[in-house]
Amino acid sequence: MKGCSERENAVSEGIACKVIVLMGVTGSGKSTVGALLADRIGWSYYDADDFHPQANVDKMAQGVPLEDADRWPWLRALSEHIGTWLDAGQGAILACSALKETYRAILVDDRAEVRVVHLKGSRQLIADRLAKRVHRYMPASLLESQFKTLEEPHSAISVDIDAEPEEIAADIQDKLGL
Repeated sequence: MKGCSERENAVSEGIACKVIVLMGVTGSGKSTVGALLADRIGWSYYDADDFHPQANVDKMAQGVPLEDADRWPWLRALSEHIGTWLDAGQGAILACSALKETYRAILVDDRAEVRVVHLKGSRQLIADRLAKRVHRYMPASLLESQFKTLEEPHSAISVDIDAEPEEIAADIQDKLGL
């Protein structure tokens, strides 16, 4: 495996990337791009939504945004999974909204082998995408709250999502040198 040199935003030159946290608001393509990228590079793919406790799922399904108190245990559990994947030497892609810097800090936990990639697009582009899909419990009505919560990442690779999913996955692969 090539090193994960992060040609943009070089943070840890020469350290191999083992886990990618693919972040962005709902509808940005995390699941689609994450699964494609995992297939391209032969890594495991995980959707952070699958790790939510039922209480969080019920809240979101009712159109109620989660509060930080709802997220902390979930984020800590995700961080533990990342540690397990790293300990096992398993390359993994985790699709997770990770909208705030504090959330990303918990997930990355100062581990140089973990990279954050921000799937970034306009409100209109994402709203148009959401109008064409049905998510199992994340209604399109929560998009505005997601954009309000989003803190632009400082130490992540940003990838424009105004392209086909295969192109976005290839762009990420290239930017990470995988």
